[in-house]
Amino acid sequence: MPATTAPDAAGSTAAGSTAAPSNNPPDLAAEQAYLARARAELARMRTAAASLDASRASDADSVGVLTAVLAARVAALQDDPSTTLFFGRIDTTDAERWYLGRRHIGDSDGNPVVIDWRAPVSTAFYRASHAEPMGVTLRRRFGVDHGQLTAIEDEHLQDPAEPETASGVLAAEIERPRTGPMRDIVATIQPEQDEIVRSDVGLTVCVQGAPGTGKTAVGLHRAAWLLYAFKQRLERAGVLVVGPNQAFLDHITAVLPALGEVRVRHTTAAELLTSVPVRAEDNTAAATLKGDARMATVVERAVWSHVAAPTEALVVPRGVRKWRVPAYDVAEVLARLRERGVRYLSGRAMCADRLAHEVLLKLERAGESPDDRVQDAVARSAPVKAYLKQLWPVIDARQVLFELWSSPSHLAACADGVLTSDEQRILLWDKPVRSKGSARWTTADAVLLDEIDDLLERRPSLGHVVLDEAQDLSPMQLRGVGRRCSTGSATVLGDIAQGTTPWATSSWEETMRHLGKPDHHLEVLDRGFRVPAAVIEYAARLLPAMAPGLGAPVSVRTARGALDVRSVDDLGSAAGEVVDTRGAGSFGVIGIPSDLDVVAKVLRDKGIAFGRVDSSHGDDEDHPVQLVPASIAKGLEFDEVLVLEPAAIAAAEPDERTGLRRLYVVLTRAVSALTVLHTQPLPAALHPQAADRDLRG
Repeated sequence: MPATTAPDAAGSTAAGSTAAPSNNPPDLAAEQAYLARARAELARMRTAAASLDASRASDADSVGVLTAVLAARVAALQDDPSTTLFFGRIDTTDAERWYLGRRHIGDSDGNPVVIDWRAPVSTAFYRASHAEPMGVTLRRRFGVDHGQLTAIEDEHLQDPAEPETASGVLAAEIERPRTGPMRDIVATIQPEQDEIVRSDVGLTVCVQGAPGTGKTAVGLHRAAWLLYAFKQRLERAGVLVVGPNQAFLDHITAVLPALGEVRVRHTTAAELLTSVPVRAEDNTAAATLKGDARMATVVERAVWSHVAAPTEALVVPRGVRKWRVPAYDVAEVLARLRERGVRYLSGRAMCADRLAHEVLLKLERAGESPDDRVQDAVARSAPVKAYLKQLWPVIDARQVLFELWSSPSHLAACADGVLTSDEQRILLWDKPVRSKGSARWTTADAVLLDEIDDLLERRPSLGHVVLDEAQDLSPMQLRGVGRRCSTGSATVLGDIAQGTTPWATSSWEETMRHLGKPDHHLEVLDRGFRVPAAVIEYAARLLPAMAPGLGAPVSVRTARGALDVRSVDDLGSAAGEVVDTRGAGSFGVIGIPSDLDVVAKVLRDKGIAFGRVDSSHGDDEDHPVQLVPASIAKGLEFDEVLVLEPAAIAAAEPDERTGLRRLYVVLTRAVSALTVLHTQPLPAALHPQAADRDLRG
């Protein structure tokens, strides 16, 4: 079994420590000395970087760029004394020894003191086992407390007498109390997670992950690994992380910088796909219909409806003669351009060149010898511009959508055979709107405007996009995100069981098709590392009613966690008592807004400081106690969670299935303990079992 040493013979550890119970202590002092050496080498590297003088660059124009690069280098080499510089070590059969950390550290001769966790040799640390040691004789994990090594745990992978058992240090790190933003998982990445993290840059990976399986962390670490392994390619093309709301982004925003990656932009799907002020809100029926994939056909027809069928010849005066391009030749030019699948505005520019070329051919047949300058002059001439203005006018996205929502006849023509007459009535504006400038656009309108913008001009593609909580996006939103990685790859993360929007897709095959990535690799993560067994088993009772056929996740935590389900008379006072007796770490109170208001008053009366999270931002001050509306709890996690009134949470959604899915999300936010308080009867999927079981952990 793994042999573990710790400074306390009784096995006790300070808050924040990953030390496990003591066993056999040989090398701790030597490893602590090696950590001191690593810190000294890092300080030397930082001093050397700070001493470089950008002003001495041979190219004066490069001074500003070099100054910024050196400043970033110095910042990246800053030592954080609250963390250790390495978390593991492997010894190999060829007598090599490697220490793994979040960054590379070398000595003055260029020899590695600590290797980056993303380096190829580090793969064995994460994937080696007794069955397949991958050339590793010893894997050592370090327990850490506030930047100091406090424990050692060894696995001798090629010793047949040593049984393969769970790592105590690994379990302690996973279960360590947490406050503040989400942290990286480089010390605890599991073999199945590492395979996803190190997937090739050309592969789009879809991860179906149950609560607590680490899918979000896996996606972020894949972004960090790709930027390391394909640095030049992705620094040029760019990497983007897309999350469900700003509170979620605030929660995860520290992960990549902690891994040394500050070149990744974070945004929400709504922000990414919105180029106009959103000043109105659709009802559920309209929002769902506008997010339907059929709308892509409707808006495409609307865009191209502006190209007229030529009825008159193009006449271009040149010198003493007039050159005529018949309407049927113009129609053939238009047909060839449409067959090429060009964007609307690009096609318009190409059309001017094609028409000028037709004139050029007539000049050549008449015995003239025109060159490219003549063709360019004809393409820019007033007659061609005037003809093209009537034939192929310049348009913009807002004009296209304004015309659709304003004109029943135009919408009917564009939606013919695609939308029913009843569906068309849902889309039309109730009241006349004077102009596109006075239109009050909705979030779903903004997504359609993004689609139209891409029909007008092709959007450049990023190198890689990480899309989290993808199951909640509409088909049109997925198309919008997919356009951002049309020539790149993606990491798509989510859980079909956690789909909580009326327009949520029903399968990953459908999701990936709308995203434009049908040839993807699907990975299923069902081992829960964050949510303890008592909590996940309780939440999983909802699965048969909300996601039939989807398997329940399995918790691999050593501690089952605490579960307490109580029927109470006064929700506010009971909640205050629970918060009063909270333990160390973060504490989340989740419920509908009106119930949170009640608890907020109780906490203020008790003098308990708390933060309040909404969709636009997280808790700026990182209070240990945070009040979270159920609608934005997805993706967040807390050591302890208090859920208020499950029936009210479910009833706040538009239908029963969506309500149960929302409740499933809320119940799976706890890392160590979950308390459920209710004055109303529990939803049927929870109540029958709760009545005849002892639910106290």
